[in-house]
Amino acid sequence: MTTPALHTREIGEIGPGTRSVVFLHGLFGQGRNFTAAAKALAPGLASVLVDLPNHGHSPWIGEAGYLAVADAVAPVLAGLRDRTGAAPHLVGHSMGGKVAMVLALRRPELVDRLVVVDIAPAVSEGAGEFEHLLDSLARLDLAAVQRRSDADDALRADIPDDRVRGFLLQNLRPRSGADADAAGGGFGWQADLALLRRSLPEIGGFPDLTGLPPFDRPVLWLAGARSRYVGPEHDATMRALFPRTTLVTVKNAGHWLHADQPEAFASALRVFLRAG
Repeated sequence: MTTPALHTREIGEIGPGTRSVVFLHGLFGQGRNFTAAAKALAPGLASVLVDLPNHGHSPWIGEAGYLAVADAVAPVLAGLRDRTGAAPHLVGHSMGGKVAMVLALRRPELVDRLVVVDIAPAVSEGAGEFEHLLDSLARLDLAAVQRRSDADDALRADIPDDRVRGFLLQNLRPRSGADADAAGGGFGWQADLALLRRSLPEIGGFPDLTGLPPFDRPVLWLAGARSRYVGPEHDATMRALFPRTTLVTVKNAGHWLHADQPEAFASALRVFLRAG
């Protein structure tokens, strides 16, 4: 079965000879989360911001496993390679970082340099937090939502952190016309919440890729100093799969380090990606 094309947004002119980078977001995210970072890389690098399957404006594919998602993203990289004449760099955060690692290992010809942002090729802690967030969103009575602020108010008790709640509400979209009439309400979720909820064990894990050779290209492994997603226990596994890894810890940053320290994040990308 052919997977429908993913939604992408390009920043910068892309053509023969262009050096390019593809960004993959994390759970609940969208490609636009990396707009500021992409603009910071211009004019030396053109960027493609991807909405991963089951998120944003991309299609729901009925699967959330990393092999299926990586296969859906691969044509974006292949198309970019064909347009520019060279494999793009690849940056992935959290869930998107795991997709990026799977892509680099299974389709190394499509990836030049790899940046893995605050995630490891291992079972991730924090599944309980995402269960709570998904359950909170699923309980929201969309029929009672007349404006985005209604949803914000309704979720405040379950999700008191304003920044987290605002990030999640980026997934709420207004419906119009027949869509609104059929759904019994004016708003709907862009992300496939039901699929993501039942797939959390798979999303929190990492596929067994035994038998594949290591990815023998430069890798930048960025970790938030306040995050628990990357630790010393992950180092040996990471370096076995990606032997040319450089670990950089970003001070005063948690899991969403590109939001916590955007200038440090963009600076690290510029130095690493422009070196290739």
